[in-house]
Amino acid sequence: MRIAIIEDNQSVAKGIAYRLQDRGHATDLVHDGNAADDFLRSDENDVVILDINLPGTDGLTLLRAMRARGDTRPVLLLTARVETGDRVTGLDAGADDYLVKPFEMDELEARIRALSRRVSAPVLSELNLGRLSYQPEARTVRIDGEPLDLPRRELSLLDALLRAGTAALSKGELIERLYGTGADVSETAIEAHVSRLRKKIAAAGLEIRSLRNIGYVLQESPG
Repeated sequence: MRIAIIEDNQSVAKGIAYRLQDRGHATDLVHDGNAADDFLRSDENDVVILDINLPGTDGLTLLRAMRARGDTRPVLLLTARVETGDRVTGLDAGADDYLVKPFEMDELEARIRALSRRVSAPVLSELNLGRLSYQPEARTVRIDGEPLDLPRRELSLLDALLRAGTAALSKGELIERLYGTGADVSETAIEAHVSRLRKKIAAAGLEIRSLRNIGYVLQESPG
């Protein structure tokens, strides 16, 4: 699942993103209300985590605009306001849930899981290619039934390539999948992740093929 995180505190936003990425979700980070207004009109996220107190356009205004144009995606509001009236205002504006700062990451995850059940996209229980099997929910990989331990970024890379099927993913697309929209990451970081993952999945009869000026595709090794 892809989750937008609209939060001006970059440390908080990154902390949420890292936790959700560890659980197999792709994330996009936006730190300004005005930028978020443009972003939310054309993004492809399934769930939105939205802070109320943003520079520029505030979160409640963004939420009302989403609902006014027919955007029905689940929205989790983040707020430092503890008064009941403020929470009611957020729910009346169209929020599906709210979380008061400071919060525990376990509670955030639980609320995201509850919201994700409202998303109609089918949940894949397992992806298989060659002798490799991947369980997205558990974030586990096996080759011939034996566990393969992968660091978080390499696991996210494998997830993205498996889901893409026969379609190639560019380095820019992979940066977004692994680090989020707007991440200041060079393409050499993706090249390094690909190189390491390529070696680890060779035993499964798989290869990550580089297509010049196009990107990468995961496929079974010839022969």
